[in-house]
Amino acid sequence: MILVSSCLAGLQVRYNSTHCLDLKISKLIEENKAIPVCPELLGGFSTPREPAEIIGGNGDDVLNGKAKVVEKSGRDVTELYIKGAYTTLKKARDVNATVVVLKEYSPSCGSSMIYNGEFIGERITGNGVTTALLKRNGLQVMSEEQFADMVLM
Repeated sequence: MILVSSCLAGLQVRYNSTHCLDLKISKLIEENKAIPVCPELLGGFSTPREPAEIIGGNGDDVLNGKAKVVEKSGRDVTELYIKGAYTTLKKARDVNATVVVLKEYSPSCGSSMIYNGEFIGERITGNGVTTALLKRNGLQVMSEEQFADMVLM
């Protein structure tokens, strides 16, 4: 089974109530080969919500207690991001996910790039909180961009 970001499946769950529909991923869901998941909603957020970025590092640093996830207004939402990451890990294990495809640049889901924590649209190399936790637990995580380059059976 493949676990995918809900926004890539066309669900309007992003912070600004939009989606990032990926037709290849949508087709996998229709064929019951993929299951959508949104770590931020699983962590307790609603839609819409204030944008958030990782301050002081990346997802690994958040899990290690060395960085925080903060909303644009300054509210620390680290615990909700960690809760969403662990709930996503449980879901991945429950469905025996072999691959997890998550939305690039997200503070939860970024798998190679995230925003730099200054809310200026600048990106840096790093994992989001959920991606970091899934990778620590041996799951293969990739972005929608990497997934598009893959050739599936």
